[in-house]
Amino acid sequence: MLRVVLAEDAVLLRAGLVEVLSRVGHRVTAAVGDAGELARAVDADPPDVVITDVRMPPGFRDEGLKAALELRRRHPGLPVLVLSQYVATAYATQLLGGDAASGGGLGYLLKDRVGEVADFLGALDRVASGQTVIDPEVVRVLLSRRTADEPLRRLTPREREVLALMAEGFNNQAIAQRLAITEASVVKHSGNIFMKLELDPAEGNRRVLAVLAHLRREASGV
Repeated sequence: MLRVVLAEDAVLLRAGLVEVLSRVGHRVTAAVGDAGELARAVDADPPDVVITDVRMPPGFRDEGLKAALELRRRHPGLPVLVLSQYVATAYATQLLGGDAASGGGLGYLLKDRVGEVADFLGALDRVASGQTVIDPEVVRVLLSRRTADEPLRRLTPREREVLALMAEGFNNQAIAQRLAITEASVVKHSGNIFMKLELDPAEGNRRVLAVLAHLRREASGV
């Protein structure tokens, strides 16, 4: 069971998320409609994980994201799963570009993913356990926007598939199952990704770094 604080201004979606989370045994300790309420709820009773929309009242720009970042500063390691209506790599960069590789689960999912209940709940569990999860559509956008001379263009189609599943937080075994290949093949593809993206093998969570290497280059969203 996870204790969850949920921030979503759309009443029907908020109620639906509360229902989904409650049905699988999680406890929603607060379900709020704006960033200010989110901050107060977390400060009053820190949860196991926060779920928040990016755009919240009053400005409907990035209030939810800013609240999440501030809460991470006040509550180091607080797991946060951010939901977005659109692929906006600038938002993903803000969320994941700081301390994602150093601890405390983080996630960036499109709201469409909520409709795939099993995938959504799996992502929430991974974030709560300290992993980083990035929506595969965000990775696909990044892959499609690179210019020919940049490192991502060096990846083979299979390596791109492996990278996308890394971004979702899957381990080697899960990636192998989803792609119907052996774990040894996943390890080989992963090594190629790290090499082509010029990541130091001595660095920490290279799966996170492999994705953040591109997110950090993004100056604006879609």
